[in-house]
Amino acid sequence: MGGGGGLGHCLTTSLLVVICSLPALVESACGSNAVVFNFGDSNSDTGGLVAGLGYQISLPEGRVFFHRPSGRYCDGRLILDFLCESLKTNYLSPYLESLGSDFRNGVNFAIAGSKTVPPDVPFSLHIQVNQFLHFKSRSMELNARGPINDEGFHKALYAIDIGQNDLSAFFDANLPYDQVIQRIPFVISEIDTAIKTLYDNGGKNFWIHNTGPLGCLPVKLSLPRKDNGSLDQYGCLMPVNNAAKEFNAQLSTLCDELRSELKDATIVYTDIFTIKYDIIANHTTYGFESSLMACCGYGGPPYNFNLNITCGNPACPVCPEGSKYVSWDGVHYAEAANAVVASKILTTEYSKPKVRFDYFCVA
Repeated sequence: MGGGGGLGHCLTTSLLVVICSLPALVESACGSNAVVFNFGDSNSDTGGLVAGLGYQISLPEGRVFFHRPSGRYCDGRLILDFLCESLKTNYLSPYLESLGSDFRNGVNFAIAGSKTVPPDVPFSLHIQVNQFLHFKSRSMELNARGPINDEGFHKALYAIDIGQNDLSAFFDANLPYDQVIQRIPFVISEIDTAIKTLYDNGGKNFWIHNTGPLGCLPVKLSLPRKDNGSLDQYGCLMPVNNAAKEFNAQLSTLCDELRSELKDATIVYTDIFTIKYDIIANHTTYGFESSLMACCGYGGPPYNFNLNITCGNPACPVCPEGSKYVSWDGVHYAEAANAVVASKILTTEYSKPKVRFDYFCVA
């Protein structure tokens, strides 16, 4: 799958106006040499779960860009896809896809449903890092016949976007809020171990996404609750979002510590929570009609989500193409929202330090 479709392709006119009004993006410094290794969950899975477990994903997944199911839980492109487009490189092939993969520009180890804990259960972050180590070892054995050489591994960008499923699982287990908070350090520890392992194996450029506003997702909002006192002014669950904020604070602290600890490493922490929450809070400004309803879902307002009849179920209706929804299926964002998120990431205003996404190409 080639990149280069551009942030605006296939998006509605009103969204194009918003995206084009964002600060202009300079030409990527990467040329054809960009190498990206990505680790994460369904927010960046480009087909790993489908390839790894043989899951069947059918339309309407992929309907607005690929015009077929692409292994992504989205109507089109993910944030990662747009970021690859900004580098003028191909979309990342899933590590587990045996046919048609091109690993010359990197590998996507992300798998839908992945968590950090427990670490030894497929496809946890620990397992994904082990898969990377195997990939690198085999590449070095193949030498010139391998898809990436030693310099490519050294200069590559190592991107991590994980933790949402850990938080979600804690809440799904009906743990009291304080027990959810008590478990966050275990998640942070696994991310710490992953970054250090990648660093010890030659990685020096890291791009770390924090977790989004989990309490704004229809999958969480549709669950029974005693009252609406836990909702904020935009209709999101405050306890769930507060836990996400605590996770993000600890992740930010970890990145600060690693910058001091890991010599010659660049560790960029990117605030996805703020970007996504702004889209929810000001959705009409971005051209969206609905911020908390799923496009592909069942049950109607206010959330159009039913855990027993989810997107892909023959009984599950889908909004017309061109509809302006932030949420695609109640769990994942629609392509149009992903495009806005990616555009804001590329401004550098939400990253610490404020460096361009293609910084690693000139490092």
